[in-house]
Amino acid sequence: MLGVAMRILRRRALAEEAVHDTFMQVWQRAGSFDPQRGNARTWLYAVLRNRSLNILRGESRTDLVEDFEPMGLVSDEEGPEAVLLRLSDSGRLKSCLERLEPARRQAITLAYIHGLTHGELAGRLGIPLGTVKSWIRRSLTSLRECLA
Repeated sequence: MLGVAMRILRRRALAEEAVHDTFMQVWQRAGSFDPQRGNARTWLYAVLRNRSLNILRGESRTDLVEDFEPMGLVSDEEGPEAVLLRLSDSGRLKSCLERLEPARRQAITLAYIHGLTHGELAGRLGIPLGTVKSWIRRSLTSLRECLA
């Protein structure tokens, strides 16, 4: 089980956490197992896979915020404002991006031009993960409305 978790998470500490959480969940919900629906081993690995994916998605994990720079995630690439300046002056996207608040515009450009994940954005901007997710969602909605 640890090997499967390692292939998904790529970090031993997280893989061990996923296996531990899986056994705890199986222990607490053993009564929900139905042998008519499948093999117990299959059920265990399904629980492990789901737990690993939840960890990978950043389920209430804020450790990226604290150890962001030591992981080497800060880059020397051009900033989001420089990318915005390179867009055509007459372009609709540029005018729509300029309507966003500067922090939200920065989050959008870092996510979609530089490819940062929500967790990486939270670390770089120093804000909670949930805030980053809602900024991105609301900003995309605003851009979609503006471009329509």
